[in-house]
Formats: sequence, structure tokens, C-alpha cells
Amino acid sequence: MRILLLTHSFNSLTQRLLVELRQLGHELSIEFDINDEVAEQAVELFKPELIIAPYLKRAIPESIWQHHRCIIVHPGIRGDRGPSSVDWAISRDEKEWGVTCIEAVAEMDAGDIWASVSFPMRTASKSSLYRNEITTAAIQAVRLTLERIQSGSFFPEPLNYDDPEIKGQWHCLMQQSERQIDWGQDDTETVLRKVRAADSFPGVKESIAGREYYLYNAFREDNLSDFEGEAGSIIAMRDGAICLKTRDAAIWITHLRLAHPVSDEFNFKLPATELLASHIDKAPESLRVPEIAISPASELSGETWQEIRYRQVGDVGYLHFDFYNGAMDTHQCQRLQQALVDAKQRPIKVLVLMGGEEFWSNGIHLNQIEAAESPAEASWDNINAMNDLCLEIINTPDQLTMVAMQGNAGAGGVFMALAADQVYARSDLILNPHYKSMGNLYGSEYWTYLLPKRVGTDQAEQLMQNRLPLSAIEAEQVGLIEEAITADRHGYIETIHSKAQQLAASSDFQARLAMKNLQRQQDELCKPLQSYRDEELAQMKLNFFGFDPSYHVARYHFVEKLPKARTPVYLAKHRAL
Repeated sequence: MRILLLTHSFNSLTQRLLVELRQLGHELSIEFDINDEVAEQAVELFKPELIIAPYLKRAIPESIWQHHRCIIVHPGIRGDRGPSSVDWAISRDEKEWGVTCIEAVAEMDAGDIWASVSFPMRTASKSSLYRNEITTAAIQAVRLTLERIQSGSFFPEPLNYDDPEIKGQWHCLMQQSERQIDWGQDDTETVLRKVRAADSFPGVKESIAGREYYLYNAFREDNLSDFEGEAGSIIAMRDGAICLKTRDAAIWITHLRLAHPVSDEFNFKLPATELLASHIDKAPESLRVPEIAISPASELSGETWQEIRYRQVGDVGYLHFDFYNGAMDTHQCQRLQQALVDAKQRPIKVLVLMGGEEFWSNGIHLNQIEAAESPAEASWDNINAMNDLCLEIINTPDQLTMVAMQGNAGAGGVFMALAADQVYARSDLILNPHYKSMGNLYGSEYWTYLLPKRVGTDQAEQLMQNRLPLSAIEAEQVGLIEEAITADRHGYIETIHSKAQQLAASSDFQARLAMKNLQRQQDELCKPLQSYRDEELAQMKLNFFGFDPSYHVARYHFVEKLPKARTPVYLAKHRAL
């Protein structure tokens, strides 16, 4: 079928739909929902047989749905309607939720139901549920909808609230008054649920040191509950995060956003202590708190937030790094590199880089760069720190290295993964192995060495130029990764553990290690790694410091989440024609 994806942005669900439907043989094009005229023009140009809307912030124009079948992918169970569906579901502590494909009509989310897929609710943030359970259910619901449309014999179910099987209802936009934390009354789980229901947008508004901020990315802390302080006060800091006392324990908040920025203040998320830096420097009593450092190898009795963790089982070491949204700033790269150095000095045969549960890595930290006094200098420092980290992975002569992607990866994060000897990923992940979408960045992370070695020169050129996402399955097919593993979260981790242990115990382990080191020596003689790095950084220097401002403009638009002015031609194929 000719399918037009009409969406507010090219988010993870839209990307996943693109690759899934592409693999099924459908002809696809994408249009950002900018206004009625642009949407109407896209329909006229592409002449779709079906329009699917995976992520919209407004209704589809009547001029379109009256003449074309439009399917809304709604993140709610049958009968659920409104713009804060998942927020309310988390707040009410629903045990089961779902995704429903609804035909567009005049009334919001009230059209006939083509398919609905449910799933058990996991204790997680709204953004995590969207990236995982909701996306998986949405793919299933869309595929079922397509099968039913193509059958020609299926009649969608009208929405009927008199039907006892319809459990959903209308919910209005959730307001901050309904998200507000009552520090004196709410227990820790209630506080966590409120922050999770607002992550990654809009956040929970809270007053800290006389100013209002939005809170993001909350984790329970059980080891600091004896620290003195009133509920809601800051009792500790760690790696850019703040720890807030609760009635019965404590929570970590890793990121904040100013609720009312003035003059040249930033209106995007930053690490909590960075936004509070001026208060911390002045050291008012409410913020005079200790920095509670924690070693990656530390194992505490209760729950805590630990950005970098190292665990060892026999001859295998597992290095976890869970950076918010997969972005890695200069300091995080340096800390991870040091953790890698420490791990390589341990008596292990195999080192597995696990990334985080939500993301593997998305490369340099654009928010931190945008907030820097000199974004060009910050970009330069960040890319060099990423390169140092990649070099540390490449130069691992005493162990075999594995990458186990648990979450999506993009840009430099993909090429950092290729620095390892073996790369695995969950089969439902999305990879974006290119840089050009960010203002025609050339890219570094030794990609000019690592990528052609895996996929060949022609395929490497194609991947870097087309700017489109790959599924993990497609990445395996082109040789980018060793294997896309089909399993749920628990099953995937078990499979990785098994592969790592088998590799460490294999009879030819020493032969494999010797062959790896011999190949590295030969590659170095052919062309030193430093030459690849110098060539890449020469191009990156032009991106950062040259006359073309494309990268800085694209970064500003990305960080500030400015509305899209047009759909790029590599997505809107109908406009290329």
C-alpha cells in the first residue's frame, strides 16, 4: 500500500513504523504536520491509499479525513480519549494499558476502532513506556489494522460507551495542579509516580531555592533516608543530580528545566546541579549539601541512582552506563573512559558494554553544548572526549569486547559501539548510523575506520548519506552488527550473559584474542588510527568553527524543540518527485 505517515515529528514510534512497514513491502512517505495547507499538499502529491498518524498534537483537517482513510494511533485502551492518556494511566497506577488504532472523524479519538492491543503496565516513566511497550503495541495494532483493511471483509467497531467491554473514557489535559507533589503527605512511590507521569514532558513544577523548575528523571534512594532535612529539601548531590528528601525515603532528580526563564536563560533540560549552580555557589543553607560519590563497582543494599555501574561474573565484566536520553557530555565520556580503564585491569576475559536500559548512546550532548559559553569549543571538547573513549574500546588487547544494545542508538553512539569486537542488539531497536541530520555534521568516533571494515565502502557511503533509520534486523543484514536478538528485556539479558560466558570459556579464546591483536597491528601499519582521527576532526573543525553555521542552527532548533518549518526531502519522498 501507499502509506503516508502524518506526524508532528520524526520520533521513535514514527521511525519504528517506517522501518517495520518498509520491511513489509509498503511504499512510504512522511510529512510533518505543520498546518492544514501543507498536509493537504502532501496528500495531493503522494496520493496515499492510507494515512497513518502515529504522533499528532492537533486534529487531522476535515478536508483530508473526509476523503481519505486516516488512522490515529492512540496510546490508550479502547474508549480512552484525550491528550494525556498515559499520564493519567500512570497516575492512577493502572495495571494494564494499551494502544488503539482509531479512524479519524470530527470528534477527537471518537472514530471507529480498527484494532486495540493491550500490555501490562511496567513501573517506569512515561517516556520509557512510549519507547518500549507502547511502541511494540502500536506496531502490532497497526499491522493488524492493515491486515483488516486489506482483507476487505472487516468492519471496524463503533465507539459505544454502553458496551461494558469499553473500559476507557475521556480525560482532559492533565494540569500542573493535578501533578503537584505534596511533600508532607505523598510517600516516595507517589512522588515517583507523579514525576514519571510527566517525563519527558511537561515535567512536574516545583519550587527550589525561590525559583520554579520542572523535575525530570526520578529514581528512588534508600541509603540516604537518615540524612537530615525536611521533605522536599535537597540532601545530597551526585554526578549532576540532586537528591530530594521524601516523607519516607528520598529520590534522585537528574534533570531540571526552568519554568520561567528570563533574558538569556535556557528553556531546555539540563543536569540539575548545572541549573542550580548559581544557588550552590552562593551556598544557601538549603543547598549546602554533600557530593555523595559512588564507585562504578559499588553495590549498595537498597535502591539508588548510579549512572555508571560495573558488575563481574566469573571471567566476564559488565559495564553499564545509563545517560539521560543517551547523550554523553565531556565529563561523562571521561568518567566512562576511566571506568573502562579500571575494568580492563581486572582479571576478566570478556568485557561487555551494556549501555543503559533506555538508550545505548546518541553521541555528544547537544543540550550541554548549547548551554556552554562557547558552543563551538564545547563541541570540540565533547567530540574529542568521545574519540578518547572509542580509542579506549578499540585498544583492548587483553580482552574480547562485546556491545549489548538494550536501547536505541544514534550518530556517534552507533560508531562507538562498532569499536567493540562483537555488537548485539535487541531486534526491536532503531539505529541511526549517520550525522548529517544535525546540520551536515561530518562525524568522528573513528567511523571512517570502523564502518567500512564492517559493511564495505559502498554500503558505508549509503548509510552515511541517506539519513534514514535502520532496524536492528536490517543492521544485521548489512553487517553493521553481529546479531539482532529477538527476546523480551529479561530474555535478551539472559542471552547476552550466555554468549559472554560461552565466549570466555571457549577453547579457542586465546587464538581469537591473538587474531584480533594481529589484525589491529596490521591495520595500524596500513593506516594509523591517529590519521583517521586527524582527518575526521579536520572536517569537524569546519563544522564547529567554520563559516557554515548549519550545525549550530540545527542544534539550536533541536535543543529548543522549535516547530518544524518543513519536512526534509529524504523523509518526504513525494516532495522529491
